[in-house]
Amino acid sequence: MPKKRSGGGLSPTQQAAKFLGVSVLAGAVLAGIALPAVGALGLAAKGSVESFDALPANLKTPPLSQRTAILDAEGGTIATVYSRDRTVVDLKDISPYLQKAIVAIEDSRFYEHGAVDLKGVLRALNKNARSGGVSEGASTLTQQYVKNVFVEEAGDDPTKVAQATQQTIGRKIQELKLAIQVEEELGKKKILENYLNITFFGQQAYGVEAASQRYFSKHAKDLNVQEAALLAGIVQSPSRYDPVNDEAEATKRRNVVLTRMAQVGDISPAQAEKAKKAPLGLKVSKPKNGCITAVNDASFFCDYVREVFLSEPVFGKTRKERAKVWNQGGLTIRTTLDPQAQESVQQSLKDHVNQSDSVAAASTLVEPGTGKVLAMGQSKPYGYGKNETEINYSVGHAAGGSNYGFPTGSTFKPFVAAAALEEGRPPTQEYSSPYEMPYPEPVQTCSGKPWLNTAGEKVPNESESEVGPYRLKKAMALSVNTYFVQMVADIGLCPVMKMTDALHVVQGSGEKLPEVPAISLGSKGVSPLTMASAYAAFASRGMYCTPIVIESITQKIGDKQKSLDVPKSTCSRAMSEKTADTVSTLLQGVVDSGTGKAAGLTDRDNAGKTGTTDERKNAWFVGYTPNLSGAVWVGSASQQVQMKNITIGGQYHDLVFGGAVPGPIWKDAMTGALAGKDSPSFNLVDIPDEDKNKDKDKNKDRDKEKPDDGNNGDDDGFIGGLTDGGTGNGGTGNGGPDGGFPGNLIQGPGNGPGGRR
Repeated sequence: MPKKRSGGGLSPTQQAAKFLGVSVLAGAVLAGIALPAVGALGLAAKGSVESFDALPANLKTPPLSQRTAILDAEGGTIATVYSRDRTVVDLKDISPYLQKAIVAIEDSRFYEHGAVDLKGVLRALNKNARSGGVSEGASTLTQQYVKNVFVEEAGDDPTKVAQATQQTIGRKIQELKLAIQVEEELGKKKILENYLNITFFGQQAYGVEAASQRYFSKHAKDLNVQEAALLAGIVQSPSRYDPVNDEAEATKRRNVVLTRMAQVGDISPAQAEKAKKAPLGLKVSKPKNGCITAVNDASFFCDYVREVFLSEPVFGKTRKERAKVWNQGGLTIRTTLDPQAQESVQQSLKDHVNQSDSVAAASTLVEPGTGKVLAMGQSKPYGYGKNETEINYSVGHAAGGSNYGFPTGSTFKPFVAAAALEEGRPPTQEYSSPYEMPYPEPVQTCSGKPWLNTAGEKVPNESESEVGPYRLKKAMALSVNTYFVQMVADIGLCPVMKMTDALHVVQGSGEKLPEVPAISLGSKGVSPLTMASAYAAFASRGMYCTPIVIESITQKIGDKQKSLDVPKSTCSRAMSEKTADTVSTLLQGVVDSGTGKAAGLTDRDNAGKTGTTDERKNAWFVGYTPNLSGAVWVGSASQQVQMKNITIGGQYHDLVFGGAVPGPIWKDAMTGALAGKDSPSFNLVDIPDEDKNKDKDKNKDRDKEKPDDGNNGDDDGFIGGLTDGGTGNGGTGNGGPDGGFPGNLIQGPGNGPGGRR
């Protein structure tokens, strides 16, 4: 607030304002408005003073919205996002030519008058009276600055913008009084600095630094005289004098500014004439705003960072409050993205799946023990055109992903195994595992009310040759359906639910998994990020860490910076070290000699699990090393494409399964991401081999006999429509074992040979 002075308690400027309130105000103090006769204003002198005094005199200057930079873990820029492209700079970082040019053309007596230029008012009144309209205004730079503050505060709300720019006597009087306050508090240099940082220069550029970068690809401090004159000329009408769209009109306006600079003595007439002859010298940089511009195809990761920001209470109590901070900008967000891992993921996706394919692929990599999301990509890029999408297939619906996630198939089975091990079942646990069997009943639930197989649903294995008894290691390697159904019946559903809760495994919709036996075969949709984070707990010997993408944030407000608190990963023990180590041992067998051989890494310890769902609408591979966990999903977002007799990435497949397409994607992505990184070992446990006398698997050497070409059917799958209805139409294996499987097991009858393991 202005300091009160002696002599009536008013400063000279305030005394002038009183005078204006009585005399000039009633006679159209703001000459930019064509006003009726003075009497029509209905303002007596006393009333004018009282009304003027009643106006608020405290201008609440909002911090200027600026760019937000999203950086990777190494400090490289991923993308720049902003509601307004602006970089606030000090006056010393603005070319003296530009400072002089803007004053010369907009308010040449800026340093001589107060908040109101009385000479300018009288001159404008006289000229407007003679013309019968508004041919000249008299707003000072200070008044223009106040007006821009109102516009800035209005943001992108069109109603508020209209109110901030309305040409009414009330609005102009308010601007006048606030201009008086600003002159008292800031002084001329700070007003000029603020004005040059807030003003719109066209082409989405706010402030002189953004404008200088946009039109000349240089800093504002480096502008020469003709460049400065061009920018100063744009301010009056950014659309009319846009040099990109109308070079001739912009040139004429620039030359007007140069002439004015010479008239007020800022440059010599000779300098002005020389500058007028110079070309505009544009070197335009196109606006680069938003996650769509992200490098390394990290657009979806960038978008996920935004969604995390808007959902985290640490950044504001409500989403509206958080959005205000985000739109304010000026943030420098350092993320967890590893550029090497991101590049590897995207290259692998491009090598194996084409953008134009009828299906898509998504992959996410997570660091065990920290929860850091190191990479996130997909085959269909971020965008709005053909074969592009705004949907992030790697995350749940609340974060911009699919409504329901994607059914996981047999990649869910390790959770069942972990639950059983925690319940005390040995890794040599054996079940009869017939080729086909009814769902056992009753199955205990957390509620205490047992699940009953009232409809007599049955579950088969993939092949009639897959007949137990099996122990856990072999059953996991071959992904034997009946084994895991018997395991759930043995331990009950509640241990499985507790395990998935501890691993934060929820549906893509955010809802908890249903407590039904069919869940053991992966019937519900889950996101790749959720699966990668859950498997990371096996890699970190039982410690689950919530995924994080933000390492640190600093915010620039004006010329000051502050650090913001950021959400931290929360780690908790989901299972014992022994259980996690046992699961790693089991899943190492999957990539060594089971359904995931095509995904196996040759130079470091690794483990994983394949999954293929009903009618081959989804195929998965989720796996890990001790220091990196990753999930790969392949399918269609609409869940309408059956991956049979299909070409993906230029390669034809009779049948797609987890080991054939997702597995190689995972292998290549992990290989590149881990190149040059440490190669730690698992803490494996000793699990006795199967009793050969009990091994009745007639196809135990089939992986050696047939290549993983997608046609031998040696993968796991699951029953379609297990809980929600549907049709099981899996078809035959075309060279491999096939197995009929009834669909609609829970809510309706099946109608044909069904889904694969």
